[in-house]
Amino acid sequence: MDQSPSVPYDEVTPGVRDERWIEHYFGIRRRGSTLRTEMLAGVATFLAGMYIIVVNPAILSDAGIPFSAALSATVMISFLSSLAMGLYARNPILVAPGMGMNALFTYTLVQGAGLPWQTALGCVFWSGVMFAVLAMFNVRKAIIEAIPDSLRFAITCGIGLFITFIGFKNAGFVVANPATLVSLGSLDPSLVTFFLGMMATAIFTILRWNGALILGIAFTTLLALPMGRLWGDEVLVQWSGLAAWPDFSAVMQVDLWGALKVAYLPFIFVMLFTNFFDALSCFLALSESADLKDKDGNPRNLKRSMTVDAFASMIAAPLGTSAAQTFIESGAGVSQGGRTGLVAVVIALLFLPFLFLSPLLSLVPAIATAPALILVGLFMMSPISQIDWNRFDQAFPAFLAIILMPLTYSITLGIAFGFLSFVLVKLCTGRLAEIKPAMWVTALLSVVMLVTTQ
Repeated sequence: MDQSPSVPYDEVTPGVRDERWIEHYFGIRRRGSTLRTEMLAGVATFLAGMYIIVVNPAILSDAGIPFSAALSATVMISFLSSLAMGLYARNPILVAPGMGMNALFTYTLVQGAGLPWQTALGCVFWSGVMFAVLAMFNVRKAIIEAIPDSLRFAITCGIGLFITFIGFKNAGFVVANPATLVSLGSLDPSLVTFFLGMMATAIFTILRWNGALILGIAFTTLLALPMGRLWGDEVLVQWSGLAAWPDFSAVMQVDLWGALKVAYLPFIFVMLFTNFFDALSCFLALSESADLKDKDGNPRNLKRSMTVDAFASMIAAPLGTSAAQTFIESGAGVSQGGRTGLVAVVIALLFLPFLFLSPLLSLVPAIATAPALILVGLFMMSPISQIDWNRFDQAFPAFLAIILMPLTYSITLGIAFGFLSFVLVKLCTGRLAEIKPAMWVTALLSVVMLVTTQ
């Protein structure tokens, strides 16, 4: 099949013409890849990240959003934002509702602070607007320099511990105890099923199987099938059908103006902070691992990629889900050789069929999604080794941020006390020069949040 530049475009057969257009638009060969490699890389990333289709609705349903509506919103935002990442930013990156952001939304804003989920969606929207402003004016360098690395690493680790704790709680592995606050749950068939599923998911991950988390979810669901039928008191897996029309009942339920109360501003800021640094960290990590850099050595199309991430956060709220963000699972496709935006386009298209499979996916019980939460928490703990634990002025605020998130059941409180303690330590030890203006602002916002939400 001759595709040499000497052949006039109009004389090329339609199939070859389309392939040449794709090659020209994405620069596949120029990036050292092939069409087949890009397609397979898209499948690999999708398999690595598709657990979010089940896990995100499971978490958002705890906030009061119907499971089927949250699932439809998850699929739509993943499709639209990944498509934008591929066609506009032309990077091989999956964008979908982020782990950590959904936990912040459900367990801190809705369950912790008592916001209606519609108002919490409003906070998601306004954090996306602020993200878009930061991306538009390209002020990332000033913000990066203001927040110490130790706190950025600590926040990621703290959210990881928090998500792990939620996984154990949802599975009934950890339960409330009036004497010791928490303890191990009853050793019943449900707990045994969860433990076997967790171990299987861990083994799939250790063996580096593509889609290890979704395989773990499927395996644990199968293990749970006999529950309430052959043993146990409660039926955990009930068939309700294979397919149904999408549920758009959560679309445009966002309360934009109710979210603009002064008391909610710290929540908006925390969402902005978490999403912004998660996105930036992901771009930096992927650019280093796959040499996705421009001629100056910076992450390729960084401004466009951050703009897509901001766009994804803004439209997530009207669709009815927590903020979308870049997925580090994109590394699965990159490791397969994916180098262009075609990878993200393939990912986007693979999400669409699941828009009609909410009855099938609602089969998955909480004990089946819990192992995925625990493994995601483990993945998020990796930055802990980058904190300088020998510098106590850095280690103490980082430690508070990490440990207080699960202990207070609040991501916001962990971040607030991390920032406050950092400023106070530097202030009391005469190191004022190490406190950037943005840190003073975050400390003030932290005080406002603590005063207005307690």
